[in-house]
This record gives sequence, C-alpha cells and structure tokens, in this order.
Amino acid sequence: MNDAHADIMIISAHPDDAEFGAAGTVAKWTGDGKAVIYVVCTSGDKGTSDRGLTSERLIEIREREQRAAADLLGVKDVVFLRYRDQELEETPDFRKEIVRQIRRFRPGTIVTSDPYRRYIWHRDHRIVGQVTLDAVFPYARDYLAYPDLIEEGLDPHKVSEILFYAADDINFRSDITDTFETKVAALRCHESQIREFGIDNLESWLRKRCRQMAEGEPFDLAEAFYRVKAPA
Repeated sequence: MNDAHADIMIISAHPDDAEFGAAGTVAKWTGDGKAVIYVVCTSGDKGTSDRGLTSERLIEIREREQRAAADLLGVKDVVFLRYRDQELEETPDFRKEIVRQIRRFRPGTIVTSDPYRRYIWHRDHRIVGQVTLDAVFPYARDYLAYPDLIEEGLDPHKVSEILFYAADDINFRSDITDTFETKVAALRCHESQIREFGIDNLESWLRKRCRQMAEGEPFDLAEAFYRVKAPA
C-alpha cells in the first residue's frame, strides 16, 4: 500500500473548519482504524481582532493549534498549503494543487465545505468547496488533465463520495453521540479562535447545535452533511 494512502481526506479553508464541521465523525473514522488526512488551504493569517498580532505570528499559532487538534483526533497527517487567508481564488493553479493532493493520498471519501450555502458565508469556504468539487471530477480522474502530474508519479484517481459540511440541504447525518466530547476537546485546541468567537460555553453551544442536527434520528447528537456519489 502507498505510505501516503488515506481513506478520507478533509479539505478545509482554514484551521478549525474541519473540527467545527466534522471532528466527531473524524473521531469515529479514526477509532475504526480509518486513515484520515487534513489538507488546510490557508493558515488563517487574518483571523484575529488582536492588533498586536502579526500575520506571521498568527500562522504559527493557528498551525500549532490545528496540529494539536488533529493529533487528538488521530489524524494521520496535516498538509498546509499556506495560501493567504481571504485571498483564495478559483484558479487553474489552485485546482491543480488540490488534484495533486487527491492523487497523492488517493482517498475514497473527501469532506469539504459546501460551496452552495446561501446567505452569509466566508468566501474562502465557497472557493475551497467549488475547487475541490471540480478537482474530484473530472480533473483528478482524467489521465490527460494534468499529464505533468503523471511525471511526478501521481496517477489519476477516482474518489467515491464527497461529504459537504455546513450545507443548507442535508441528506446524511453522522451519529457522534459517543464522540461528541472528543469534538469539543478538538475545538478547544483552537484557543485563538474560540476567543474570537466569544462563545461563553462551548460545550453547551455545540451540544445544542449537534442535537438540532440529529432531529428525527434515533440518536442524540449528529454532524450533518450533504453527501454525493462521485461520477464513475
């Protein structure tokens, strides 16, 4: 087996996005022995109201927080692409980089932000979701899409499914009743951002959200996704 192989790849715009969207499900996967890889497109270098922090210092803090959260969840590795926060664009070069990571790790499942969420939504999240969707199909799949990647030893790869977190339309709910506390602990690793959000009681706030996402299901707490099967 390829040493870089992953069963699941989480592609996020910023450190902490994966924990908010899918940490309970990630904990379930790693607990079942699945290999999970994070690809973080920016290091969140603008995510602070502290005027005493430089972007360079914030990158160090947020990457350290992300690694701590990933370690707690049992994530195999974190790849930081280090694009600039709030400056992601839907470009051929960015798409090619996502294709490179997909072909490198060859996941069956990809999890990312829903690019079609309505109303207020961080632009970086929309861009990451759309570029990931395009990278999965057809670019990662097609031999002639990026022939130079073949020269890097990165053959085409077909992803089986995509899960979009923070979606308006939900068709899949993951039972995280048993991993909820792990999700909370992983989010607490992102100390700089929890302060920014001004959440007084993280666990209570999160429990309410996850209980709402589990409405109508036979379990108490959930993370909700829009799940699609990738074309063959």
